[in-house]
Amino acid sequence: MAEKNEKLVYTRPEAIVDKVQHYCPGCGHGIIHKLLGQVVDELGIREESIIVAPVGCSVLAYFYLNMDGCEAAHGRAPAVATGLKRVHGNNRQVLVYQGDGDLLAIGTAETIHAANRGENLSVIFVNNAIYGMTGGQMAPTSLAEQKTKTSPYGRKVEDFGQPIRACEMLNTLEAPVFIERCAVNNVKNVLKTKKAIKKAVRNQVEGRGYSFVEILSMCPTGWGIKPTEALDWVEDAMIPYYPLGNLRDR
Repeated sequence: MAEKNEKLVYTRPEAIVDKVQHYCPGCGHGIIHKLLGQVVDELGIREESIIVAPVGCSVLAYFYLNMDGCEAAHGRAPAVATGLKRVHGNNRQVLVYQGDGDLLAIGTAETIHAANRGENLSVIFVNNAIYGMTGGQMAPTSLAEQKTKTSPYGRKVEDFGQPIRACEMLNTLEAPVFIERCAVNNVKNVLKTKKAIKKAVRNQVEGRGYSFVEILSMCPTGWGIKPTEALDWVEDAMIPYYPLGNLRDR
């Protein structure tokens, strides 16, 4: 334990750019960036890593992660990542970073088929139950009766179906080697999330195959609530429908 007058020193991961992030207050992306940066540093793979992020708040990762990156069209990150990985092989570690509106809406086909092929990729899926960057519209992960800009009276499952559980869907496929759902709404969950990200990235380094980490995250701006309330909403509303835990670890 630190002495009373001892200053705690924060060491910025080398894989994180030294600049102030401009995500909305209370957003979980900054936390996830830090965890990913720490994992890349600890595994010593920064020089051989490529981050692939498509359209959405996830695209801002290029500003903050100190590694090579490749842009992808909306939803097409798994396809771009597949090409990069097949060209470079184990000489490069390809990290796929996507949001829910991207991965489970326009990019559903790419997500499923990359997983079904067992591509040797590490997929980080940020689920904040809404379209963040484009104004707070309903996403495939928006909860039943959740109010958004395009469902002002609440999501009606009879019209739009039930929210999609990505981990459970991918768990029906044979090829993936690692599937886990985490959250970043408290310290305990943050630590578990880092462990899952590290496992997913290490799997790729060791050539094991497709790994998928879903992270329940906060979007206070899109949800129209305070950052502290967003932490509670993840706990009280999201986790009951999207239960945390490991679904597969081969």
